Amino acid sequence: MSQPPPPPPNQPPQEGGSGAPQDPPPNGFGAPQSPPPGGFGAPQDPPPNGFGAPQGPPPGGFGAPQSPPPGGFGAPTPPQGNPPQSTPPQGTPPNPGYGYPQAPPPPQAPGTPPPTTPPQPYGYPQTQPPGQPGYGYPGQQPQYGYPQPTTMPLQPQAPGGGGRKLNAQLMIIVAAVLAIGLIVGGGVWYASTNSGDDKPDASGTSGGTGGDEGKGDTGKEAPDGGGSEKVPSSTSAKVLFQIPQPEVPDDEVWSVAGSWLTDKVYAKASLNEVIGYDPATGDEKWTMPLKGHTCAASPEITKDGVTVVISEPSKRSKTNKYPGCTEVTAFNLNTGKQLWTKSVGDGSEKAKFEEASITGTTVAVGAGLDGGAGFDLTTGKILWQPKVESCEDIGYRGGEQLVAVRKCGEFGEEKYEVQLLNPKDGSVQWTYKLPTGIDNAKVISTKPVVFGVDSDSDDPTSTGTSDIFSLDESGKLRIKIAMEDEKYDHDCGVGKVHDCKGIVVGNDKLYVPTRQHDGTKEFSRTNEVISFSLATGKTAGDRADAGDGYELFPIRMDGGDIIAYKQGPYDKGSEVVSINGGSFKQTKLLVTPATEQVRNAISSMVPRRSEMLYTDGRLFMGRDLISKPTSSLDAEKYTAVGFGAQ
Repeated sequence: MSQPPPPPPNQPPQEGGSGAPQDPPPNGFGAPQSPPPGGFGAPQDPPPNGFGAPQGPPPGGFGAPQSPPPGGFGAPTPPQGNPPQSTPPQGTPPNPGYGYPQAPPPPQAPGTPPPTTPPQPYGYPQTQPPGQPGYGYPGQQPQYGYPQPTTMPLQPQAPGGGGRKLNAQLMIIVAAVLAIGLIVGGGVWYASTNSGDDKPDASGTSGGTGGDEGKGDTGKEAPDGGGSEKVPSSTSAKVLFQIPQPEVPDDEVWSVAGSWLTDKVYAKASLNEVIGYDPATGDEKWTMPLKGHTCAASPEITKDGVTVVISEPSKRSKTNKYPGCTEVTAFNLNTGKQLWTKSVGDGSEKAKFEEASITGTTVAVGAGLDGGAGFDLTTGKILWQPKVESCEDIGYRGGEQLVAVRKCGEFGEEKYEVQLLNPKDGSVQWTYKLPTGIDNAKVISTKPVVFGVDSDSDDPTSTGTSDIFSLDESGKLRIKIAMEDEKYDHDCGVGKVHDCKGIVVGNDKLYVPTRQHDGTKEFSRTNEVISFSLATGKTAGDRADAGDGYELFPIRMDGGDIIAYKQGPYDKGSEVVSINGGSFKQTKLLVTPATEQVRNAISSMVPRRSEMLYTDGRLFMGRDLISKPTSSLDAEKYTAVGFGAQ
């Protein structure tokens, strides 16, 4: 089934769409505002029967006794010794809320068989019916792309010989403890075992928890090594500058896509130009005119400070509102000097592009309706261009390697492939064919090659990825990870190949933010960043808690560490933190001012859609789409805001 075709370049998004620009609160900076309704930490509507009313967990919910896989994450060793003595229960307490470990059932009479094993806990791979091949695997592969779990015996031998089995009551207790261990290691929500508290541990103000006891205190380095970002002498940030947005006509949504950060320049695309600013003061250093509006930008920057922007061939007019994104321009970020501007095609039939990536000295552009093309970054020479044939490149992601998404076949019968290319000439090194019926792929990482798909284009997920594929160096499938909808909160754009935000790869793991849920404090909301092994597809036992009222969102990798943005509640500043890839301990790098004016300004920069850049104690948040203010109350809008450590 095919996805709907992408909208024309720079068309206004549908109301409420994920790509729609977010307006800042009325009056922008400096105007007193009321706390945003429903914001982080804002009171939420209580559940039926009021807060504290007993809530029954769903069938097979969190905490229900589970049969763990062998060596399940966090599963404790079954207790040895004589069965513990218990006192008669004093009434039945109400069940704790959904997401918390459940109390074991009341003791059963001797000889009563143990309870049957309920479904696997939330976030765990589900058992596949016998004889069904795993999705994306050849032949009879088990478990929807996951290794098949087996049942662990729950009848350990008592010490002292005789092979005496534990009684039914102890078996129930052991099963409940094992189930809690599985939740800690294998699910999205994790339960605290401290002091008998049945609420999830979401404090997270100073660190995270992993699969091993005390792991956060070991100082263990990540497999990919330590990061280069250092803690500033003061993490309290000040506003460096804010860039007011240009004028936009009524009922128009215009693109200002593109922002880059080096140690010398913060550059932001504007209408018909790119402007370079001093990252410390906001003073303009240079202005580079363009023929038309910007459409897209390469996220990669060479060591010499060279990058690429795609723009329209002329300024917009009443007779030509959408000229098309045909012009590819390479320029030096440090000086604002254009190196070259090229297009592909002849006259009015120029090919249109929506994405650009750099690998080595090659620029690859695509994600339009005309196929893909490659240019030499130094000279602008065309290395390859769209061809009229049964197959065409949809788009590319660059970086350490160049990966293409390719479409083959007649209309209505297209099949998609992921390919590793030689960036020098675009020749194919290997091809991985996607299962029939999948008509999209979003490349998350090029080394290792990791990409996501929405398996049902007629019912797309909110994140844009229902499944994540991990390939080895030869292009063969290592594992497929199911990303259940409404459980994770990254964002992969429709019709784009490298437009995934909030999901990053490092240390042979995939790091994703979970969807927000209730925190430990009344009315609070929070989330976590967790990891999946790219070798096994299972959760790797890592968890970084945002803390009550906060929301964590990965920005990028820093060596083996994760740089993440932590959106603050309505009465506190937001943060940038480094999450150690070995211990998962959080280190605070930057805290934005907690003033109402600043909170209101950055609240419009939604992390899932904003251009977020952090380097050396400076955070820049930018828009990619702008529109005219809807009233005099929000007359002041910004295309970018910068913060720096004091």
